[in-house]
Amino acid sequence: MQEKIVVLDFGSQTTQLIARRIRELSTFCEIYPYNKFPENTEGIKGVILSGSPFSVYDKSAFDFDLNLLRKKFPLLGICYGAQLIVHKAGGKVEASGSREYGRAFFDTVNTSDPLFKGLNPMSPIWMSHGDSITRIPAEFEKIAATIDIPVAAYKIQNESTWGVQFHPEVFHTEEGSKILANFLDLCGCSRNWTPASFIESTVAELKETLGEDKVVLGLSGGVDSSVTALLLNRAIGKNITCIFVDHGLLRKYEYETVLKDYETFGLNVIGVDAKEKFYRELQGVSDPEKKRKIIGKGFIDIFDEEAKKLENIKWLGQGTIYPDIIESLSITGTTIKSHHNVGGLPAVMKLKLVEPLKLLFKDEVRRVGAALGMPERFIHRHPFPGPGLGVRILGDITPEKVRILQDADHIFISLLREWGLYDKVWQALTILLPVRSVGVMGDERTYENAVVLRAVTSTDAMTADWAQLPYDFLAKVSNDIINKVKGVNRVAYDISSKPPATIEWE
Repeated sequence: MQEKIVVLDFGSQTTQLIARRIRELSTFCEIYPYNKFPENTEGIKGVILSGSPFSVYDKSAFDFDLNLLRKKFPLLGICYGAQLIVHKAGGKVEASGSREYGRAFFDTVNTSDPLFKGLNPMSPIWMSHGDSITRIPAEFEKIAATIDIPVAAYKIQNESTWGVQFHPEVFHTEEGSKILANFLDLCGCSRNWTPASFIESTVAELKETLGEDKVVLGLSGGVDSSVTALLLNRAIGKNITCIFVDHGLLRKYEYETVLKDYETFGLNVIGVDAKEKFYRELQGVSDPEKKRKIIGKGFIDIFDEEAKKLENIKWLGQGTIYPDIIESLSITGTTIKSHHNVGGLPAVMKLKLVEPLKLLFKDEVRRVGAALGMPERFIHRHPFPGPGLGVRILGDITPEKVRILQDADHIFISLLREWGLYDKVWQALTILLPVRSVGVMGDERTYENAVVLRAVTSTDAMTADWAQLPYDFLAKVSNDIINKVKGVNRVAYDISSKPPATIEWE
């Protein structure tokens, strides 16, 4: 039985950070929408209520029956979560005179409370709220305050329930991890969730679920699908067949290189050249969601077709990871963007899905890959989307546009490696814009394409900042692309962060 902490998501921008911090403390943590608390509570050691963009007294505020949790699980409310507990218990939450956002310090703090055990009372905390708790019920005990906030934290007497107005999950609360670790201790967590334990439990689960069934897995060359292949290979061995599809939207030389690399893993891999099929079906399509759907469906069609050539294939393996699921559907049901792994499946699919990494963040996948003995070149390969260059060519797709982008991207990635910068960024990519600009080459006027370089730093792809690459490096990349790639006369560099932008442009 796997121990876990459940985070109920009320729409906070930092909900994923809560889960990450808990996992960094060697405890499995899973996020659920605020209104979908799991029916099966086996293994749940405690519950955290996230923040929210709403006020507890808004008519549209996300609500939850806390009687399902109080006195049944150790409970920690963060920001809105803390206010919701007070509001439901008959206390008072009111709008502040002004929104409090940023660094704050305790005025008083009860370090004898086990939630604050070992806490430095002088360490900063991070506030982000427009409402404040102004009155707590009689059975509530105030355990912290700031100069501006009368109730910065509380504990319910004779009950393992706490609330904090600040955000322990963010980096700026310097001892936030200590507070969360104390909560895990109060939950009785053994804190033994590691890559090795994940591999052991996942392989056991795959063996039980799949039995003697056969699986077909689509490989992309990236760490997600590669780790998925190794896990399935460890669980079912010869019963997994891997398919590497060249949809004509891979990086330059990718198809041949990846097929050769997979030989070292001892995997059964079939290569499929499907460039013409994808180019034909994508002809004239500019809408990014339609492109993703077409590419996703194309993969499924090919897998179904290949599975028919094999005997008794019942499952389709995919390298879906947690950010794919989180970004694809918010708790309000609003799609941010569909991911290839979760957004391109037809309503009726002949193969059942198996996704052993669907609850892991990217850095966790890499740690699992290392524990499986995967070579470094796979573990630290930059993320590459399932639709490949199809979502890096803005507008419609043609073989000529693919050629231009492959050549430009190859120069960018090769120079990152040559200059020792590849491992210092989370992800680097090149985008081909659907615009042309005037330029001069020699004595001739040109009217050609513009490309955009993008490189970001991140830990989990949920947030990212643009990488501050050296100017002389960018100048070298720009010069080489313009001089060597026929059809490009302008290079720009994207300095947008996520949010508000996304890492990919489509």
